[in-house]
Amino acid sequence: MQVRETPPFAPVLMESTRAIGYSLEAAIADIIDNSIAAKAGKAQLSFFPVGDAYVSILDNGTGMDDAQMNIAMQYGSKSPTETRDSSDLGRYGLGLKTASLSQCRVLTVISKQGDQVIGRRWDLDYVIKTGAWSLLILDKEDFASVPHISDLYEQDSGTLVVWQNLDRLLMGEVDYEKSLGRKMDEVRQHLELVFHRYLSGESGIKKLEILFNGVKLKAADPFLIKKSTQAMDTETLVIRGKRILVTPYILPHISKMTEEEKNQLGGKDGIRKRQGFYVYRNKRLLIWGTWFRMMRQGDLSKLARVMVDIPNDLDDLWTLDIKKSHAIPPAEVRNSLQTVIDRIADKSKRTWTFRGKKETSDSVEHMWTRLKTPENGIVYEINRDHVLVDQIVAEAPEIRGKLETLLKYIERGIPLNQLYIDLNNDEKIENDADMGEQEMFKTLEQMLSVLPSSIMRREMLEKIEHTDPFCGYPDVIRALKAKEDGNVKP
Repeated sequence: MQVRETPPFAPVLMESTRAIGYSLEAAIADIIDNSIAAKAGKAQLSFFPVGDAYVSILDNGTGMDDAQMNIAMQYGSKSPTETRDSSDLGRYGLGLKTASLSQCRVLTVISKQGDQVIGRRWDLDYVIKTGAWSLLILDKEDFASVPHISDLYEQDSGTLVVWQNLDRLLMGEVDYEKSLGRKMDEVRQHLELVFHRYLSGESGIKKLEILFNGVKLKAADPFLIKKSTQAMDTETLVIRGKRILVTPYILPHISKMTEEEKNQLGGKDGIRKRQGFYVYRNKRLLIWGTWFRMMRQGDLSKLARVMVDIPNDLDDLWTLDIKKSHAIPPAEVRNSLQTVIDRIADKSKRTWTFRGKKETSDSVEHMWTRLKTPENGIVYEINRDHVLVDQIVAEAPEIRGKLETLLKYIERGIPLNQLYIDLNNDEKIENDADMGEQEMFKTLEQMLSVLPSSIMRREMLEKIEHTDPFCGYPDVIRALKAKEDGNVKP
């Protein structure tokens, strides 16, 4: 083993950079960023927490030669203003070192290109001992003791990153086993979210397969794009000649989600807390669940998500930090985002109000009406002009007074406090479930049966076509119209 010493610089800085604030999951994500930059199609994460504990990340990317390896292991190997490849997810040239050494005291990197295999190691205890920035150059004998080196040998190219002496991993933890399980879950969930567009193989980027202890990770789409509504067309902002794409989505109401989809969004609490902007840099998620102080997080906006795609050559405008976990949009972007916020918040509110049903136009006759009182209070009333109310009164005019009394008692007896609690807890309100088409068909047939002529029944169908809840069943109304048309004699 040889030692390559860099020019003297206080070794204490290596210890200091460990306190930047990386979480385990963010540190691992930083290493996978390098795999993506190396054009890898697979990254294998191994977590061995007992005995000689280690964390390893092996990719099948292009690998590195001697010169590239020395640069990669050098602190601050890139300038933040340097022009880089569009797939490069780094910025400061610190991620590999600071992310790794925030979790361990020994960082080993071995890379393979064809028949050439080279390795380097940062050992913090050795650095302290020598009093210099001493980078260890590994030879074949040193490789033999490195976990998963045989897996690297089997590949044509790739890079193996290994963390050992994991002094920060369980610092301050009392229940070692429980804490370990929680951390592994946090890592898995973080990677499935942060790299979801790579895991799903989105157009325009190379698909990445990530295995965690041999288990393939699944993409956690925070937008549920297949079920959500795109609130407005994608807006393109041009800054310094570079494009920023802004695409707003409205999630389906929680009552329309499966348990798996709810869990994918972070559970009931996560759905509320993760509303807001999702900022991607080269389709890698950086920041999520924030409105950048342009709007407060609220229950009526919790279904709103805005995808923001930024290129890596506008990092300085977004004041992106080393950990890639904090960014602030520039003023020219904030002004445009404010317009998007105003539109999407209103749509989210309406989706919540209509409890996930397809949003209807103003021409629809609703069952309930919302009125403002002279004192600026809100009153919800059953629509007295609704077709069902009209039909009941038409059939039995003498019960009009009793019906009016019943409706008033229903309006005043709404359990608003309990409803508020249930809605904020995202409880599924079963009586809000849509009626099946067969059930609706029978209901309408019963309504039509009291009308004496086919013409009157046809007129009734024309009317309820724009009345809630019947307007949500166009196929049923169409079938009943066809039936009545068949009854009309030429």
